[in-house]
Amino acid sequence: MDHHPIPADENEMTSTSPQMQMRRNKLSSHFQGDIDDDGGVGVVDIRGSPMGSAELARTGGWVAAVFIFGNEMAERMAYYGLSLNMVIFMFNVMHRPFAASANAVNNFLGISQASSLLGGFLADAYLGRYWTIAAFTTLYLLGLVALTLCATMPALQAPGQDECDGFAKLLGKCQQPHPWQMAYLYAALYTTALGAAGIRPCVSSFGADQFEERSPVLDRFFNLFYLAVTVGAIAAFTLLVYVQRNHGWAAAFGALALAMAASNALFFMGTPLYRHRVPGGSPLTRVAQVLVAAYRKRHIKHTTDLLYEVGGAKSAVRGSGKIEHTEELRWLDKAAVRVEGQEEINNPWRLCTVTQVEEVKILVRLAPVSACTVMLSVVLTEFLTLSVQQAYTLNTRGLPVACMPVFPCLAILLLLALYYRAFAPLARRLTGHPHGASQLQRLGLGLLLSTLSVAWAGLFERYRRAYAIRHGFLPLFLTPMPGLSAYWLLIQYCLIGLAEVFCLVALLEFLYQEAPDAMRSLASAYAALAGGLGCFLATAINTAVDSITGDIDAGRPSWLAQNINVGKFDYFYWLLAVLSTINLIVFIYFAKAYKYRIKPPTTPHN
Repeated sequence: MDHHPIPADENEMTSTSPQMQMRRNKLSSHFQGDIDDDGGVGVVDIRGSPMGSAELARTGGWVAAVFIFGNEMAERMAYYGLSLNMVIFMFNVMHRPFAASANAVNNFLGISQASSLLGGFLADAYLGRYWTIAAFTTLYLLGLVALTLCATMPALQAPGQDECDGFAKLLGKCQQPHPWQMAYLYAALYTTALGAAGIRPCVSSFGADQFEERSPVLDRFFNLFYLAVTVGAIAAFTLLVYVQRNHGWAAAFGALALAMAASNALFFMGTPLYRHRVPGGSPLTRVAQVLVAAYRKRHIKHTTDLLYEVGGAKSAVRGSGKIEHTEELRWLDKAAVRVEGQEEINNPWRLCTVTQVEEVKILVRLAPVSACTVMLSVVLTEFLTLSVQQAYTLNTRGLPVACMPVFPCLAILLLLALYYRAFAPLARRLTGHPHGASQLQRLGLGLLLSTLSVAWAGLFERYRRAYAIRHGFLPLFLTPMPGLSAYWLLIQYCLIGLAEVFCLVALLEFLYQEAPDAMRSLASAYAALAGGLGCFLATAINTAVDSITGDIDAGRPSWLAQNINVGKFDYFYWLLAVLSTINLIVFIYFAKAYKYRIKPPTTPHN
């Protein structure tokens, strides 16, 4: 028999009678604890006690953010340093085939980003952002120390190091490592991946927590945050390459461990200056409660007048303010409908508040926008390997090929330096937006630039391959061609660098400001999850293209043949351009349909 909804008595939610107050308190206990005196969204100290005005005056702001920037800079240096050098280390020191080494590092990159949902969940549910960063950054350091030991101790390396020359490595004739040696290496590598997974979804949100909830300087914070990311990447692509080439693998990995140790010390030194937010309890439990309650009431009639919310100004979700009801995804509203004849107020698996339902709606609305950045991650992943293979055939004029990825970082630095003086004022005239462009507009611009970068890469690769054939370099795919400069690659590098900063900075800002108060770490993990999925998708695309386009028996090389002069990298780039174009069209559709929860300020700021 179907139940029919009845209007809830408005006075029930605001009554001060002992019976009604008891029912309200019981409901609150089901929604992850007592409600803060400040409405659940106030600032607390490291012990969870609300901060007074005096404490607020001496904490947070840019001074506290500097310590967080330092931690992120070292983490990114380690991350990019491992992504750049681990393939070569596994090939040269562990004698693993190049393809197997590349797949292992792609898996490392993918897991470290995709598993960021774990870090976001722990931060929002139980630990808070500070303690999550503290725990996982320590784990990250332990992983780097273990990798340094692997690079230092011959017992942890493949046997026969002195007997294996470059030709034997290419032919796979060197002695292979023992299974326990590879187990140790993978354990160390994935320990760092897990450490990164805990840091990444929390550090940008924790930095933003140091400012007022709707501070107009938040966009500047996220730009400077990405500047710290870029400086860490530049250090990996330059200083780390220099250390490795001149002092060996042990010194290179040791430098990463020392940098992470210094950043950990810097992060903990800033502890007295940090502001904290209250963990709201398990966000996944609240999502599950909404879905279960909505399914149980799937047959009832929906009406906005019957939706349930606790009385007063406070939310029942600890760490979150109330969220106004929206008309989208109305089927979820049934989770908040009161039903006649059922005492549901004490059971959140049958009756949820409007705020809890809106949390789920927001997570659903954020997902398509984040998913559209997966293709950007695919392009970035492909450029890390394909463009380096291009660079090996070109005249780099003495610059190590491993340093070539520094150019996208330099493009990012240039854009960040000119953003508020050049781009923002010009864009403001065109869009009327006080920040020059909205978050979704910047995301779209980034995706467009990413598409242009792979389209140009396809055009240049077609010219490069034709040049190699004309000048007799067809079999010499590791020999630089003196007459063709590697600096032609700067066009695609700069375009992808600009795409990255427009897209990822806007995405971090978008996720933080649009996410529910008690789910900001989880929402920020969307960005890392998209990055991880991009790594996995890049591997899947490579495998599919290699399988479909190559035929060893027929003597037909695949588009991604090891000899780049024989392959068809230009076709592959154009395939990525087509996929990127389709992705951009899908993004425009979702962006036009999206309604901002947080309206931008009406006047520009300096």
